[in-house]
Amino acid sequence: MRQTDTSDVVLPSHRIHAPWPYARLDVPALRAAGHRPHPVRQFVFKTRSRCNLACTYCYVYEMADQGWRGQPAAMSPATVARAAERIAEHAAAHGLTRVDLVLHGGEPLLTAPAELAAPVDAVRAALARTSPRTRVTATVQTNGTLLTRGRLTALAAAGIRVGVSLDGGLPAHNLRRVDHTGRPGFGAAARGLRLLARHPESYAGVLCVVDLAQDPVETYESLLDFAPPVIGLLLPLANWNTPPPGHHPPGTPYADWLLAVFERWWHDAVLRTRIRIFEEIVALLLGLPTATETLGLAPAATAVIETDGGIEQADSLKSAYEGAAATGLNVESHGFDAFLDHPGLVARQLGREALADGCRSCELVEVCGGGHYPHRYRAGEGFRQPSVYCADLQVLIRHIATALHTAAAQSAPGQPGAGPPGPTSAGQAPRRAAAS
Repeated sequence: MRQTDTSDVVLPSHRIHAPWPYARLDVPALRAAGHRPHPVRQFVFKTRSRCNLACTYCYVYEMADQGWRGQPAAMSPATVARAAERIAEHAAAHGLTRVDLVLHGGEPLLTAPAELAAPVDAVRAALARTSPRTRVTATVQTNGTLLTRGRLTALAAAGIRVGVSLDGGLPAHNLRRVDHTGRPGFGAAARGLRLLARHPESYAGVLCVVDLAQDPVETYESLLDFAPPVIGLLLPLANWNTPPPGHHPPGTPYADWLLAVFERWWHDAVLRTRIRIFEEIVALLLGLPTATETLGLAPAATAVIETDGGIEQADSLKSAYEGAAATGLNVESHGFDAFLDHPGLVARQLGREALADGCRSCELVEVCGGGHYPHRYRAGEGFRQPSVYCADLQVLIRHIATALHTAAAQSAPGQPGAGPPGPTSAGQAPRRAAAS
């Protein structure tokens, strides 16, 4: 794609740090050739830019981007109202049947209980005026330490479900989750989770970052004590300049860790919880659509609204370089259609076309999708690299493909079984099994 001038929407730092896509992606040419944007469907409200914890690995506060320092501590009512109007405007223009709202931070529960639902209420009111057929789903992502009966009641009354971030179900798993004086946050988080578990209708699930220093099965089973309906196991945010801990190719320690959990989960006689990464891989192997940005080729459809009203890309990009998530757009002066033409978002809606050559020709590309976008970053080149977790993803996907194929063969008596998928059949084996 030929170079074009996109200086009106591209900050100078983008061109220096990430020539792909910011200096090499010709958005007008793409549009002229018929490539249509996908509307934003998920809106993340950064209602608070500060946190009551100081986790030592936090991508917002401890990684490359320190933009939080210049943000207001809380989103003002005026910004909330303007953002709600912009969301309703976007939903009406694109005929959206649903929008997903996420209250995020910092720590969003630093907000008083009576004000927690204000952004969701504002969006519902704006949609009622301009796009009454659009349904709203809402969640809040919290560290759990401030969950109380009052806050949970207020959230439940507004139909807002609660997701909690935790590093495992034992104090030893959470040594890096401390407050600003260094005191552990696990005790308060555990109390909040036990309260939440008594209200399953409000419980969205638990997010947990993979930590190679912890036993994988112990981590998984300890999380089960909090009865999460879903567990999200996340690879640490890392890239080619800042590799993940324990990254020593050709070893695949992250695949090994995840597969230890997978084997316990897959062979359990009773489904005790859902694990998102495994379910997404199974769905993609079977050719089913998924809504994930970490795997597969589905277009990105998320916008982040910062406390000052800035429209940003996914928070995870803050792990790459200073300003990596920034767009220069703001809800006060820009609608979300302007965001659709930002090269950073356009690149994440291109599917195969945005991937490195080796990724485009890989037999696993429909499942892997090149990996999570921030994991592809290399300074001075940008985001058109294979994932820094490429080897781990290959091992993980192939193992799950084999397990799925074996299970399908075993559930169809009289049908000829098949061995593990070979180097050219890993993505096809489960489809044949499903067809049988």
